[in-house]
Amino acid sequence: MENADTIAAVATPPGRGGIGVVRVSGKDIKSLTLKVVGYVPEPRYASLSKFYDEDGQVIDQGIVLFFPAPHSYTGEDVLELQGHGGPAVMNLLLSSCLSAGARMAQPGEFTLRAYLNNKLDLAQAESVADVIDASTSEAARCAMRSLQGEFSSAIHVVVRALTDLRISVEASLDFSEEEIDHVHHADVSHKLKSVQAQLEHVLASARQGSILREGIWIVLVGQPNVGKSSLLNVLAGEEAAIVTEIPGTTRDTIHRTIEIEGVPLHLLDTAGLRETDDAVEKMGIARTRSTIEKANFVLLVMDSRWGITSEDRAILDSLPSGLPVIYVYNKIDLLDKSSLIEAGNGELEIYLSAITGAGIETLRQKLLELAGWQPRSVGEGAFMARQRHLRALTATREYLGNAAELDKEEFQSELLAEELRLAQQALSSITGEFGADDLLGEIFSRFCIGK
Repeated sequence: MENADTIAAVATPPGRGGIGVVRVSGKDIKSLTLKVVGYVPEPRYASLSKFYDEDGQVIDQGIVLFFPAPHSYTGEDVLELQGHGGPAVMNLLLSSCLSAGARMAQPGEFTLRAYLNNKLDLAQAESVADVIDASTSEAARCAMRSLQGEFSSAIHVVVRALTDLRISVEASLDFSEEEIDHVHHADVSHKLKSVQAQLEHVLASARQGSILREGIWIVLVGQPNVGKSSLLNVLAGEEAAIVTEIPGTTRDTIHRTIEIEGVPLHLLDTAGLRETDDAVEKMGIARTRSTIEKANFVLLVMDSRWGITSEDRAILDSLPSGLPVIYVYNKIDLLDKSSLIEAGNGELEIYLSAITGAGIETLRQKLLELAGWQPRSVGEGAFMARQRHLRALTATREYLGNAAELDKEEFQSELLAEELRLAQQALSSITGEFGADDLLGEIFSRFCIGK
């Protein structure tokens, strides 16, 4: 793809820093480079240069790098100006580039051009933002694997296998009069099962990556003064919330993110749920109920001395239907009771002490288990997947399941071919590749159909 205009932007975060970078990309930016730098640098060599404004005055001095097309991030000519990282200097340098013929880049436009110029596929392009936004070291490594193309490669393996299966089915339908070796029904079934198995492996890895990317949102709810804030503090490893004996101390939602085995856990301590005439506390309770709607899990914190009370059951009844709840009985130190886990009637109960730390590690591991996180050896092969990727993989699984059912019946080849087409369409949406013309090309490249 060719873009008529040249774009420029500050590529480093706002604020003061030792170094700041202005990036420029366009079809031919040599004339802009001459105006801002005074000469066109040797490709891919760092040069110490002066930077000039539109009046020829020196703005700054720093490193200039020139990457001619197509060997650049965007696939276009790219110029990087590395100067001193003060906001005023960066603004002057950017203004000079704009005066020399560039325009301000839109958010993500450099990566968009990289995708449109076939430097990255869609999954890799999304991984650029995931690397930047990664909240844990494990998430950063996972995002980098996706950026380097491991996720896309895994998708391509399944797409190739699915293409091979579609060729076998569709060629026999569309070109039945030609001299083509028809694939037996058993062979089609075998190939279909193989594709399904490959997809399940990719889906499992993608789900692990989604946990790393999104994290787990956990809301602590319960009556006032049962130890929610103390539990948040011990899980977070810091005094994130004020702890007192006065009910209603927590008036607003407190958010802390912790890391367990590389997985980000977003902990939300909320105002105690109770009837109150305090206007400020009422606002906190309203925010609590709004926060609960977004949670993956709810920790219902209770005082182990009293067990589950009618007030606790009222809180349970107010929670959204289907939201997983872990029953946490706190303050076992006051009962001289050891920590333990009990499961009754399908409900998980954890006994612990936020003061002594007894049972805290058990709670951490149970949260990972309930979220679907696998051991580190599995997580190391995870792909940084977004919700759209999971939806596409799940849709592909459904289409393949439909195809498997049709494969059991006779004279259903047309419907089987359609389910396989939909499966490939859903799967290929992850990387933004493959269409009907691609399948036709594959068919003609493998079979001597016409003369």
